[in-house]
This record gives sequence, structure tokens and C-alpha cells, in this order.
Amino acid sequence: MTDRDPAGGRPPHPDPAELERAGWVRRSVACEPRLSEIVETYRSLGYEVRLLPAAAVCGSGKEGPACTACFDGDPDPNRYQVVLTRELEE
Repeated sequence: MTDRDPAGGRPPHPDPAELERAGWVRRSVACEPRLSEIVETYRSLGYEVRLLPAAAVCGSGKEGPACTACFDGDPDPNRYQVVLTRELEE
């Protein structure tokens, strides 16, 4: 994801409900080395793939109660990403 917030220089964190309306489906939360494998698999199946920082999405409580079980206890929770996919537009 190369989109940047010009004010802060950080990637924006879109509202998951907005992404769902745009056709994105949340698939999983992962970190390397599995993250690259998951992304490549979905791309090979013909999906567009988008990654969002799990700490920002899962820990925010925007989709219900905040859940950080995937990365609790990890010294670097920022390495976890939410994997979203949607069918490629032709």
C-alpha cells in the first residue's frame, strides 16, 4: 500500500466498513513468513490484495470489541497485517 497521508507521512487506515462496501473481504491476520505466502496465493488465484496494520484495525474496536489475540505477547506487534482481498476488476 503506497498511499500516504501527506500531513503525517503515514499510511492512512481506512474504515473497515468502507472497505467492505468497496468489495474487500477480510481474510486473515498474519506476519512473515506466512504473510508473503498468503499474499502470493491470493494473487495467484486472481485476487487483488490489500494489507492493513493489525494493531490499527483489530485493536481499534471499530468492528466491535477490540481483539489483539493474534499479536498479544509479541515484542513487535506492528509486524502483523490484516489481509483483505477482492476480485480484480476487469
